[in-house]
Amino acid sequence: MSLLLALSLLVQGPALSVSPSRPLGTLREQAELQQDWLQYRLDSVLPRLLRQYGADMWIVSMREYNEDPVFWSLVSPTTFFARRRTIYVFFDRGLARGVERLALGGGTQGGLYEAYVARDTIDPSIGRRPELLGQGQWDLLGRVVRERAPRRIAVNISHTHAFSDGLSAGEWEQLQRALGPEYVSRVMRSERLALDYQTIRAPGMLPAYRRLMEVVWAVIDTAFSNAVITPGTTTTDDVVWWMRQRVNDLGLGTWFHTDVDVQRRGVDLSDSASVVIQRGDVLHCDFGITAMGLNTDTQHMGYVLREGERDAPEGLMRALLNSNRVQDLLLAEMRPGRSGNAVLAATLAAMRAAGINGTVYTHPIGDRGHGAGPLIGLWDHQEGVPGRGDVTLIPGTWFSIELQASTPVPEWGGQLVRSAQEEDAELGADGRMRWILRRQTQFHLVR
Repeated sequence: MSLLLALSLLVQGPALSVSPSRPLGTLREQAELQQDWLQYRLDSVLPRLLRQYGADMWIVSMREYNEDPVFWSLVSPTTFFARRRTIYVFFDRGLARGVERLALGGGTQGGLYEAYVARDTIDPSIGRRPELLGQGQWDLLGRVVRERAPRRIAVNISHTHAFSDGLSAGEWEQLQRALGPEYVSRVMRSERLALDYQTIRAPGMLPAYRRLMEVVWAVIDTAFSNAVITPGTTTTDDVVWWMRQRVNDLGLGTWFHTDVDVQRRGVDLSDSASVVIQRGDVLHCDFGITAMGLNTDTQHMGYVLREGERDAPEGLMRALLNSNRVQDLLLAEMRPGRSGNAVLAATLAAMRAAGINGTVYTHPIGDRGHGAGPLIGLWDHQEGVPGRGDVTLIPGTWFSIELQASTPVPEWGGQLVRSAQEEDAELGADGRMRWILRRQTQFHLVR
């Protein structure tokens, strides 16, 4: 099935208006897809997680411009911020009746929530009292909770995971008053509920994400070519801003400033800025784009051919193959139920046994670039990451396979060349890892 056909089937209508200048279709078509993804997550992912973690009710409370990190995974693509105060209440009524979804403030999100509205408390003798602004919403929440009498109420408080720590101190203090002592005693800090909800991908996201990855590859392939680079003239900053501008011209965004750096024989350029690119240079980029609430993260390697060369020297190609080998070792260890720290330790042991000098710093990706879920190392923590690395891998999640291998290159007098690669991959429902698009196995060449 073609990509275009797959995307058109997802919206159950005409084919998306995909064009070179609009690679994901119109904003309206994108929003229809995103709404389908939201419905899947609310209908299929959330009920399972509530029961898995023993929560009868989940309360997500926030104010405008101080949104809980989970907010954007709970709302329609046409909702950009919480309005004044927004309180979402999810109550599990059992397998037969399903999970009730209430919005205290805000809208129905395209009919996916039942909207409850409470007017601000007003003292008719003195008018509106600022200290009571929004109190009617808390009163309404207290009534909603008492009517449903949940045994366990999940809230988003965590010392470990930012994705599970969205309940601000002010909201928590007011929430306690609204619940009263009896229901406060039933509150539980369910870190994994918010974390896993944001981690698990809707199956329908994959075709759009693969299309995003095609855009990423196309931008890098052009950036690391003579279309953009003139050896001896073009700087790394020139390439960075070409990439940023190209993404902007396509109507897409970036979640971090693109980085392009150079390794050169006999010269340490690690602290250099805006290097003029020369023949014989090894290029590296770190590049991530954002669209439809999804994020990519990619690092590729390039080489600027010397006069008379047709490909990169054999030693440089060996460096790239070594980082490919570390990718293979890592993916082989990534299995459901294993913690990020366990995967890291096993991969590093296999890497050392293979005689490769490298590091692994792989992270989840999806709703955010550095996404919710288990960390598999940090560049400065190869011993493991307490807490965040103890989280286990679950099917239906995506990872940026980020790592590097440093290899002595004979053609460079034994100088170490760092091949840093990053490519997005999926841990499928079958428990197997696979690349979402493909991985780089050859240098991008500037001729």
